[in-house]
Amino acid sequence: MKRPGPLLTLLAGLVFGVFMLSLNAMTGTKNAPNPYRQASPGVSVSASAPPASSSPSPSVPPSPSPSRSALPNADYAGRTDDNSSAVAISLRGGKAIAYFCDGHDKESWLKGDVKDDGTMKLAGGNGDELDGTLQDGKLIRGAAHVGGQRYGFTADRAIKPSGLYRATATVRGAKVDGGWIVLPGGKQVGVVTKDGTPSAAPVIDPETGTVTIDGQKIIARPVTP
Repeated sequence: MKRPGPLLTLLAGLVFGVFMLSLNAMTGTKNAPNPYRQASPGVSVSASAPPASSSPSPSVPPSPSPSRSALPNADYAGRTDDNSSAVAISLRGGKAIAYFCDGHDKESWLKGDVKDDGTMKLAGGNGDELDGTLQDGKLIRGAAHVGGQRYGFTADRAIKPSGLYRATATVRGAKVDGGWIVLPGGKQVGVVTKDGTPSAAPVIDPETGTVTIDGQKIIARPVTP
């Protein structure tokens, strides 16, 4: 019997070669990168982070509107545009009292509030009114409506003894009520009413307020609201 040595050796080599070829093919397929393979859960995928927004600048409160100048505590006196009468106004704490008189027999006391912008609308008896506007604290320009007539006026800031004065008393059994406007320069305009009858007022002493009516001395005092 012949020995099959060479044939078996050749056959074994062939089988081994096929096995190695198959093994290499399988290994190459396994190690090849798969373009469709998803990233493993443990691997984070980096993405461009949006730029950090700058922190908002703190809101700036709106600038307060300029405050209006405080109303002065002052007195004003002047004449009407037709030079027939005089007007005096005293301001204190946003309140005003005014006196209109022609120095003969027409007069009116008026009062009211002064707005922050310097405007005023004062009211008196018998429907009398006075509208005025304070201008830079130096003067009041407006109109007085007294006895059914309109009188434009300008009243400048008064320095003592200029200003507004009033006296009430009983003289020889008669009730006396007098008003005086001492104008810048010293001229006086006033009306005294005795028991309801008006007439031109006698001159007062502005330094002391002393005035003599029917032989009796009384005191006229500065008027404030």
